[in-house]
Amino acid sequence: MKFKLTDKIKKIIARDSKVIMTTTRGDIAFVASHGAGDFVYDVSGNKFIDFSSFIGVYNLGVNSTKSAREAAKKQIDLLMHAAFTDYYAELPVEFAENLLLMFPNGFGKVFFSNSGTEANEAAIKYSKLFTKRQYSLAFYNSFHGRTMGSLSLTSSKLAQREHFGPFNSVVHVPYAYCYRCPFGKEYPSCGMACVDYIKKYPLAREVSGKEVAAIFVEPVQGEGGYVVPPKEFIQGIREIADDNGFLLVSDEVQAGYMRTGKFLALDNFGVQADIYTMAKAVGGGLPIGLTITRNSLGDAPEGAHSNTYGGNLVAVAAANELIKYVKKNRKRLEQQTRRKGKYIIDRLNQMKERYEIIGDVRGLGLMIGIEFVKDKKSKTPAPQERDEVIVESFNDGLLMLPCGPSTLRIIPPLTIEQKNIEDGLEILETAIKKVNGQR
Repeated sequence: MKFKLTDKIKKIIARDSKVIMTTTRGDIAFVASHGAGDFVYDVSGNKFIDFSSFIGVYNLGVNSTKSAREAAKKQIDLLMHAAFTDYYAELPVEFAENLLLMFPNGFGKVFFSNSGTEANEAAIKYSKLFTKRQYSLAFYNSFHGRTMGSLSLTSSKLAQREHFGPFNSVVHVPYAYCYRCPFGKEYPSCGMACVDYIKKYPLAREVSGKEVAAIFVEPVQGEGGYVVPPKEFIQGIREIADDNGFLLVSDEVQAGYMRTGKFLALDNFGVQADIYTMAKAVGGGLPIGLTITRNSLGDAPEGAHSNTYGGNLVAVAAANELIKYVKKNRKRLEQQTRRKGKYIIDRLNQMKERYEIIGDVRGLGLMIGIEFVKDKKSKTPAPQERDEVIVESFNDGLLMLPCGPSTLRIIPPLTIEQKNIEDGLEILETAIKKVNGQR
């Protein structure tokens, strides 16, 4: 169905521009109305296949499971806010117990907040608290949030940091972005130069490993461009943390909750973190953030960290039903996520062979990126072409989002039907073919 830009859509966008302060919207005139399963609709009835999961929130489909919606509605009539950080309530405790069943043995403490950036703020504070150290390590091209502590870690775009310094004590190091290796090498003959760099330079010349509280890593970089590192990279980071006695924090906000075919994205690399952060898909559309720590790290002293809405009963009611659903269907979700992801990547690699503007295809499970370039030889990023593909696809009924300098992300619901995958990829290829031919 071709997108129709109606007067109603134009008027809402015009009203929005007068009263809403935002810095993140692109050129897509999508004014949301409702959704069901694999489809979303705008206020004028335009229908779209959802390849965005509304930025990784609807991992189990738009409106998620019926039981989660019903649980949230029921809780609204009982009590929405219980000041859980000051009083007690059973529901957040039950959810934490169910959640921890999805974690390796030894993880037993959960801190509740309302978003991914808040979850990472808590991880920063807890890492410093537990180690009594002041520095953090993070990666270039990373995204951990936009509040001031998390923003100290974030470096996916200069515009996100511009005007907001000085920042916390964070040292940034290169990520294993193999398509654009910062050391000009190729995997696997590179010998993990990016891991060696951390040892030889920042930890030898800039900050002592004895002063580092934690290294923060996205198992798959999200906003930075859906960059998937080699296993040896993540394993090397774990070794560096162990050798220097600091913590490994895995930011699972976008890559976690089954998105990569594992509940914890870090599990794809055979490594465990000391602290995990989660958000996005956890509440199925309701705001909730989680910081999960090893029991061996201990408890935080009274007053060290808190908030008002953490453990909000409505969000937790939905999250509790969703985690029970995921636990019950874990094997099926893992299998279908890997199968669907492989199908999409295979199709995209076929497109890569046909179209000069596709430079790289990469992904884990249903967290997939297509990097657009001016041409394959130069690898010059092509953000304009990427954005044109998104707009052309939108006009033909496919909803997607960009990331990184010139990457298009494909993150449909894990439950998406095969026919809708195929239909979406047909729309996408039509758009790529058109944009490629215009060059």
